[in-house]
Amino acid sequence: MKRTAELGFLLAVALILSYVESLLPLTFGIPGIKLGLPNLVVVLLLYNGKKSLTGAREAVLVNGMRIILSGFLFGSLYSILYALAGAALSLMVMVFAKKCSCFSMLGVSVLGGVFHNVGQIIVAMFVVETFAVLYYLPFLIISGVVTGALLGLVGMETQPYLQRHDL
Repeated sequence: MKRTAELGFLLAVALILSYVESLLPLTFGIPGIKLGLPNLVVVLLLYNGKKSLTGAREAVLVNGMRIILSGFLFGSLYSILYALAGAALSLMVMVFAKKCSCFSMLGVSVLGGVFHNVGQIIVAMFVVETFAVLYYLPFLIISGVVTGALLGLVGMETQPYLQRHDL
């Protein structure tokens, strides 16, 4: 019961971060570039689950619910589709990278940011039925590295606090 309340709290935090991100007037001239603030909750869940697999399940659950809810609240059905594709690929890569223990939280977060954008580009190729969207990929990879690194650094600073408070 306690863990359900904690996950509800983390879902609320992720939704608030989604809302804050939707309010930020950041336009970089490239469609799809965002800070990815809600992904901080996902990274923290991966590292703070009671067991390795539990953290991955909780991250999938909270992130999936956050994407659907924030899509209906602040986005559209297309934003849900793109976000789910990016999240699925990103989570698979992050879980694998964490499990192989060859990356720190920072590295896992960077991989998550990059592969989230790769997943979205793959969906975009199907939606617009052209490979021309691959033109955006280098810019999205750079943004994924930068935002993933920032979120990874914030996660590394936040994790000890969460562990101290058993979240």
